[in-house]
Amino acid sequence: MTMPDVLKNDRFLRALRREPTDTTPIWVMRQAGRYLPEYRATRGRAGSFMGLAQNPEYACEVTLQPLDRFDLDAAILFSDILTIPDAMGLGLSFAQGEGPQFARPVRSAADIARLAVPDMDGELRYVMDAMRLIRRELHGRVPLIGFSGSPWTLACYMVEGRGSRDFATLKAMCWNEPKLAHQLLATLAQSVAAYLIAQAAAGAQALMIFDTWGGLLGPAPFREFSLRYMAQIVAALQSDPASRELPVILFSKGAGSHLAEMADTGCAGLGVDWTIDLADARVAVAGRVALQGNLDPAILRASPDVIRREARVVLDSYGNHPGHVFNLGHGITPEVDPDNVKVLVDEVHAYGRTLRA
Repeated sequence: MTMPDVLKNDRFLRALRREPTDTTPIWVMRQAGRYLPEYRATRGRAGSFMGLAQNPEYACEVTLQPLDRFDLDAAILFSDILTIPDAMGLGLSFAQGEGPQFARPVRSAADIARLAVPDMDGELRYVMDAMRLIRRELHGRVPLIGFSGSPWTLACYMVEGRGSRDFATLKAMCWNEPKLAHQLLATLAQSVAAYLIAQAAAGAQALMIFDTWGGLLGPAPFREFSLRYMAQIVAALQSDPASRELPVILFSKGAGSHLAEMADTGCAGLGVDWTIDLADARVAVAGRVALQGNLDPAILRASPDVIRREARVVLDSYGNHPGHVFNLGHGITPEVDPDNVKVLVDEVHAYGRTLRA
């Protein structure tokens, strides 16, 4: 979708195209979140997390908050990865200190048969309204990222009914009733593709798929139950006029051994967690895709000097090559001091410039 703004900072998009940039671009997973006092104030006005996420004005407000504080190179839609199963009528709620819960988990063939791709202009219109508003309010400052959870990750919560260390209920379904698991994942793949295409039409300039729990799977199950469906989504995005020009980033936490196969999907970039060296990741993907990452989020709780040092370690591990988007290896945690995020962002930009001198 063409919008009337001119992009003032395109480092992030240039890096995803593996083009030269004046310095390394940086954004931070969960950059709009509980570590920011202004976010907590907005959430207080909204009354609940869902009240915040489902109100386009509040979602826009918190999306822009980190950009007003830090010199970030991208904005990401404020939303939740569980919007799709919520729109499917599973009764999403967030209990204090317990994370997401579904009132109606998906466990049986009848449960799965009842699922349908949500209406993007109906149950999920609030997401598209937020995307349009954020894009307008950005005035071209930086690109806007849209996102979704991966089919595997969504299925983990939908079948378990809540968060889990191992999501053994879905794993058992994969072993005992693989056709049922594939039926669920196929419906979710169609839903995620439609969701991301709708975000593209509403103004997203890049798209990201969060496969948060892909690393729970062994090599063969990862290919069968996670990667297969992400590949289907990338193909669908590349065949739709609204999304075909947008770069797609896949991030599968804990699946560093699958980077080469993930690059085969045709995505533009891969998120990398902190358990793999970026130099090794570069070798694995053979320069075919950009890489995003991969500072351990816990380092943001260290001293400023340590943060600067470890940022340089990550930048040096990638080296003076195009195609690096600096990020954390997973989302920022609530107890981080915002001043430490500024230290990181400023150091990445400063040291990134020296690498290109």
